[in-house]
Parts: sequence; structure tokens; C-alpha cells
Amino acid sequence: MITLALHVDYIKVKPIEKAIEQAEKLTDEMKDLHMEEALVPLIAIEEGDTEQVAKSMADLIEEHARKVNTNNVMVYPYVHLTEKPANPTLAYELTLKLEQLMLAKNFTVKRAPFGWYKSFELRVKGHPLSELSKRIGEKDVKEGGDIVSQSIAQESQTKSQFFIMTPDGNLTPVKDFNFSKHRNLEIFANYEIKKSRVYERDPEHISLMKEHELVQPEPGSDVGNLRWLPKGRLIKKLLERHVTDVCIGEGAVEVETPIMYDFQHPALEKYLNRFPSRQYVVASDKKKFFLRFAACFGQFLIASTSTFSYKSLPLRMFELSRYSFRREQSGEVAGLRRLRAFTMPDMHTMTADLEQAKQDFFKQMEISQTMMSDIECEYETAFRILTEWYDQNKEWYAQLAKKIGKPVLIEMFDRRYAYFITKFEFNVVDSLDKCTALSTVQIDVENAERFDISYVAQDGTKKRPFILHASVSGAIERQVYAILEKQGMIRTKGGVPQYPLWLSPTQVRVIPVSEDQLDYARALVHNMKGKVRVDLDDRNESLGKRIREAEKEWIPYIIVVGKEEAVSGKVTVRKRGNKEQFKMDPVELSAEIQEKTARFPFDEMSLPKEMSKRYSFI
Repeated sequence: MITLALHVDYIKVKPIEKAIEQAEKLTDEMKDLHMEEALVPLIAIEEGDTEQVAKSMADLIEEHARKVNTNNVMVYPYVHLTEKPANPTLAYELTLKLEQLMLAKNFTVKRAPFGWYKSFELRVKGHPLSELSKRIGEKDVKEGGDIVSQSIAQESQTKSQFFIMTPDGNLTPVKDFNFSKHRNLEIFANYEIKKSRVYERDPEHISLMKEHELVQPEPGSDVGNLRWLPKGRLIKKLLERHVTDVCIGEGAVEVETPIMYDFQHPALEKYLNRFPSRQYVVASDKKKFFLRFAACFGQFLIASTSTFSYKSLPLRMFELSRYSFRREQSGEVAGLRRLRAFTMPDMHTMTADLEQAKQDFFKQMEISQTMMSDIECEYETAFRILTEWYDQNKEWYAQLAKKIGKPVLIEMFDRRYAYFITKFEFNVVDSLDKCTALSTVQIDVENAERFDISYVAQDGTKKRPFILHASVSGAIERQVYAILEKQGMIRTKGGVPQYPLWLSPTQVRVIPVSEDQLDYARALVHNMKGKVRVDLDDRNESLGKRIREAEKEWIPYIIVVGKEEAVSGKVTVRKRGNKEQFKMDPVELSAEIQEKTARFPFDEMSLPKEMSKRYSFI
């Protein structure tokens, strides 16, 4: 919905002839309209506009009218402002709705007739607020007319203050903090304050995910939807299994819920307006559904029909939601960092009270720290806090900061724009100084009531739990992004990039010097039993070229097999990042790799072990 709002000394309007068949019947007042000292919003209703959009537009008009100090409003339908006009029936309905909303706000309201060619005369005042053009879209409606929550609009109006908290719990305003020893924290703080999300050029990971044949954009789908190739699928699968194992290991019960939900479900309809996300909309049987943007409501609906007592608390429920969908703004969709379809490990914890919620929050933060360590990525921490809640829990935040062990960013917001009162995020800084959140935990104070979730307390009464929303790893795609960005920056600085060993698609590559050692090399690959991913470069290429290509793939161990190795049974090993070569028993090498990766999941790669049998996905 678009408006061009004019503050006028006067406006005179006369309908001349019908412009469309659906033109409304004229009242006597409409035949000769006149209004003085008025705000005149020229309004174009667009495809996909809804009553919620009309409400947001009414709020905008009200704000403008208050600023120019007028109580007179003439709603003027003016389709010429848009190239995507709504059908006349919807446009008329929403024009009437807008008129009713302005009347409800106690304005004196007149409305120019709908569907008529009109002559009009007006005189616009000359002050800075006398003309205002605005499209309701970014806050309230997505591209294509998809509905966006009220929370996004409220978040944009929330006032935040930013501080740095040191490990001793002391707060310093961001502008006064000495960042000389904390460059990434300074980048992160500036990024959060300025909120510049759009990339001016491609970050490092986009070229790397192509070079390594991990993942590609899917041209046959919407932007922000991906195709995962065998190497990337292996990495993604291992990350998925790891976070699943960790959450179940912490006592979470694993569930699976649908990806599509009814807009009209009473609890879900309210929740949509409290979650800061945009939705995909699906039509079926004359009803509207939305694709989930998290596993929250599926798990909440399970909890609402479950029976549990204080003895079961904290009760953790986990789902690896493949996929979740958010209609991110197209200019912000980039590589693996921000997508419209992604894999989100979602855990929700029902706790008896705020004290238990705080205890589990602390524990889940520790788990998240381990998860970040497991992908070998540095991060900056943010705590986002309702100011009132911080004032009541200063000592607790000091304990959290001490656990982090380095300065953290604190954002205090003056009002609660969503369902949570506090959360933490672990953010990585990428090659273009953009920042992205991975691990996060939030304390939810609304949804137990909204979804009618209760537990039986020790005294036999029913009570509402406090809920923790947690993704201890963050979206799986973002984990891959973080790994590639870090290693890309290492490469740019002249260092040696490498995957975490447990995620390396190939952990050992065997390269025979000549065809004479090929049979021995094949036997070596076959005999390296256990949880080790090993392959064979049997191509008819020079030894140097095969070694260079293995290094380009960041393979951590390269075994070169010559005459001496074939006779002795020992192999020459080139370890990534170490220019020296050393002799080693293959069994010992296999044992070393398995020991280093013992606490992580393992799977074989689905490509042929012989390089000569592989093909390129580029």
C-alpha cells in the first residue's frame, strides 16, 4: 500500500465520470467535497495488501496528522501511484477499512469516491512535513504481499542502548570503550548499531563453496534455496548429527513436526505477530497456510496436549527442522549467511520458574560455547536484554560475562517487542566485516500462556512454565558459512586453510608415485579400516599436480606411495600445515585420526574412492 500524504490549506473534489464498472454509488456529500486545514493521503492499494496493512497505514497517517497538528483527514483513493494495483473489490474494501480506522482514531474524515474520474483543486502548505511518500511493505508486508509480524514493526520502533560489559561485570557505553585490543568486537558493535545488512560484494565463502563443490544456489527455486553436492552434503550431515547427538545427550526428547501451519489457528495467529520473521504463504482448499520459520509452534502444540509435572522439569524437546523458511528481504540473501530455506536445530525447554530458566540458560550457553569450539570458529557475544529485566538481574549477567571470559556487547531495549525478555547470541565476523548470529538461547515469557502449556506443581496446582528457545549451534548452513569465512580469511592472509578434521570430506588421500604402486595403494585404501575417510588419486597425472590438487582441497593427510613404501609397509605422510614429511605406519595414522575425531559423528562420503571415476559438478 502506497501513500502520498499532503498537508493542505484546502482541497476541493468533484467526481466527473465512472472510471470502472465497480465504481461506488455517490452520496450527496461526495458530489462536491471540500475540506480545509487537512491531511490528504492519496492511497494506492496493491496486490497482496491485507487488513493488517491497512492498520499499519492508518497508524502512519495518524502519526503524520499529529505531527502537522490537524484533525481533518481526506482519504483519497489514487491507483496511479502503483504498477501493481489490487483488484477493485479488494481495493474498495481496504479503502473503506482505512476510512473506518481513521474514524476510530477520532479524526474528522471524508473520503473521495472510489472508481471515479475526479477533478480536484488543492493548495499544499510549504513546510518540511507537508509532503510524505511511503510504501507499507518493509515493516508489515514482504515482497509479493507476504504477511510480516507486528513484532518486526515494533522492533524498528524500539529504542536500544548499547554497552560493553567486561568479564568483571562492569558496563561501559560503546562510545567510551577502548577497542584497541578487541577489533572484532568493535566491528560487531558498529554493525549492530548501524544495522547495515546488505553486502556490496560477495564474501569469501561464496567462492569457496563453489571451488570446493560443496553447495550451489538452486536456479529452479526461489532465491535463498540451495542444492547440496556430495562433499557439502557430508559436512552438513555431520553437523546435523553432531548437534542432534549433543541435544539428546542433554536429555532432550526428539520429535518431528509439520512444515506447514494454518494461519487461522488461534494460538498460531497470535504467535505470528510476536515472532520477528516474514513468512511464505501457501493456499490450499480456500485456506491460507504458512511455512514454518522455526520448530517453535510445532513443539508448543505438542506440549499443550502433554501431561507433565514439576518432576519432569526442565523438560527439553528437540527437532532438527529441515527445512525452516523465512522470506528474507532479497537484498540481504547472500550465500550461506542469510537464506530463505535453512536447517535449524531447535530445542525448547520447559522450566518451572525464572530461577530454573536462568540455570538452564547458563548451562545451554556453556553447551553453545563447546559447539563453537567444535567448528573451530571465534565469536563475539551479545546479550540482548529488556532494561527492566537487567536491573533485576545484574549479578547474573556478571556471572555470564565472567564465563564468556572477554568483553561482550550488551543491547538494552526499552520495551519488549517480541516474546523474550533476554537472549544471548554468538556472532562471527566475516571477511567483509558483516556479523552473523549462530548459537542463541532466549527466555520466553509469553508462549506458555498463548499455547495453554501447563505443568502440575508440587502442591497439585497447574502452573505455566517459562520456556527457553535454543539453537545451540545456529542454522547448519551458517555453521558452514562460518567455517568457510574463517578459512578464507586465513588463506587471504597467506595462511593454510583447513576444515576441522572431523568435517574434512577426505581425511586421507593416497597418491601412488607411478602405476607400479597402484595395486599397493588400492590395498592401502582398502586396509585403512575404521572411521577414516580415505580416497585414492589413481589418475594419469604428474605427482606434483596430484599433490597440488589435494592441497587445494585442504586434505589434512596426503600419503605418497613409492617403491620404498611399497616394500617397507611404511608410508610417507604430508600433514597439512606442516612442510615436513614423515614416515608412519598406516595403522598408526588411522588410529591418530580416530582418536582426534572420537567424540564426533562419522560417515563415509558418497563419491567413488578412485579419483579417476569422479566427475565435476561445475
